[in-house]
Amino acid sequence: MTTTTHTQPRTIDVALGERSYPVWIGPGLLSDHARWRRTLRGRHALVISNTTVAPLYLERVSQGLDGLSWSSFLIDDGEAHKTFANVGLALDALAKLGATRDACVIALGGGVVGDLAGFSAACWMRGIDFIQMPTTLLSMVDSSVGGKTGVNLPAGKNLVGAFHQPRAVIADIDTLTTLPEREYRAGLAEVVKGAAIGDPAFFAWLEAHAAALNARQTAPLIEAIARKVHYKAGVVARDETEQGERALLNLGHTFGHALETAGKYKVLLHGEGVAVGMLLAARLSERLGMSDTADTARLHGLLEAVGLPTSVPAGMDAEQLLALMRLDKKNLAGTLRLILWRGIGRAEIVSGVDERDVLAVLEAATR
Repeated sequence: MTTTTHTQPRTIDVALGERSYPVWIGPGLLSDHARWRRTLRGRHALVISNTTVAPLYLERVSQGLDGLSWSSFLIDDGEAHKTFANVGLALDALAKLGATRDACVIALGGGVVGDLAGFSAACWMRGIDFIQMPTTLLSMVDSSVGGKTGVNLPAGKNLVGAFHQPRAVIADIDTLTTLPEREYRAGLAEVVKGAAIGDPAFFAWLEAHAAALNARQTAPLIEAIARKVHYKAGVVARDETEQGERALLNLGHTFGHALETAGKYKVLLHGEGVAVGMLLAARLSERLGMSDTADTARLHGLLEAVGLPTSVPAGMDAEQLLALMRLDKKNLAGTLRLILWRGIGRAEIVSGVDERDVLAVLEAATR
């Protein structure tokens, strides 16, 4: 992937009244200090990153913090480190910094860093500013936008959290040049998901541009990120706290989170779990008579075309996966509430799903 710092970034606004914020997408943005520095309102800043990303990009960001009182807090890389213990250490770092209510937390990293940093910011003095600087494709197109923050428990993923919107999202695509292939492909799962939920034209565009995206070609990549962010920004503006439409963004997530948890966050990356989860949701939709085999086949084909897994990892148990799905936050009154579809671009919320149908799909996938 080749980029240039002279390209004007794409700007997408998340419209939430007084809490509206821009998402900037393009190359060279971490070094565009004049752009993002003005979103900091106080004199304290804490950069939260991880031990993989910080050596690559922390110095670039720190040059934009000149004149502020700032420090950094690093966690180890990986989903297993999105814990209360690390939130406590982040809050200790804010205390040591002497952070006041106009301080800002900067999340420099992928989805794990963004979730933990945002939750820490939501907790400090009942809520301070934070800025998302996503460095993975998955966090650029999904977790950095919309204000969902949180941490994991042994019982399940993201069971504790808060809605806390960032002041800005700085998606510097130059950071994707250092992203490992597996992480990059995991991000493409969230791009596919956005199209599968509500944009059949975008789905067809992805089918046509799969090879270009695999090659990380700059123009198609910026276009894919921008289209997915634009779609999500609209949903968030209409349903910020997931009372209705926003739940559609969880297509594949109930299955996917169960797969991630069953693997103790070591077997599947989040995007990989979402990819397999979307296929399981499509198969369940077929079983319930909601969709056709042809739609499932197109989804399977696109996921394979961008190098994502399409099967449940060996050794996982259907009953255990169903038990984990029962803990999903979307469930109501003790019954499963899943995001299914009526074909590409037509996702919907389905309540009261019979567990026997879910178990049948899981058993077929784990044989």
